[in-house]
Amino acid sequence: MEKRYSIQEVSRILGMPKDTLRYYDRIGIVSPSREDNRYRRYSKDDLIDLMNIQIMQYADFSLDEIRGKFGFRKMEKIDPAYCEEVAAFLDAKNAETRKKIAHLEKVSLLLDVAAETLRDFNNKSDQHLAEIVREIYKDIQKEEPGISKGGCGKHQG
Repeated sequence: MEKRYSIQEVSRILGMPKDTLRYYDRIGIVSPSREDNRYRRYSKDDLIDLMNIQIMQYADFSLDEIRGKFGFRKMEKIDPAYCEEVAAFLDAKNAETRKKIAHLEKVSLLLDVAAETLRDFNNKSDQHLAEIVREIYKDIQKEEPGISKGGCGKHQG
């Protein structure tokens, strides 16, 4: 017979709070079996599901996205159309992630240059900082058209 794990054991093994495990059960993401005394008993597959959920949350998936898109193991026969839909969803999520990475790289560069400018303030370093600020501002304008295009005083491009 397959080993079953108590909520206490799963919490310790995966480093997840018991309240989180109870919540996942309540919303139907991972529903362990129950003993006669109503205690939750987690299978090895439940632990794998919980690990996958942790990974997906680390990858910035919401619980609604996880619940709505990732039910592979629960399906008796995997539908190719469903697989294609999930693959397209993953592609879109990946594109969104790459966009965030590019943004964060620019922010990191801005912070580096701003700190360096403040450490050795001169006209050249101030101009370099202004160029980076203008580049980021142009990106923001493309993504969020509601931002005023009037510029910001003497630092207009």
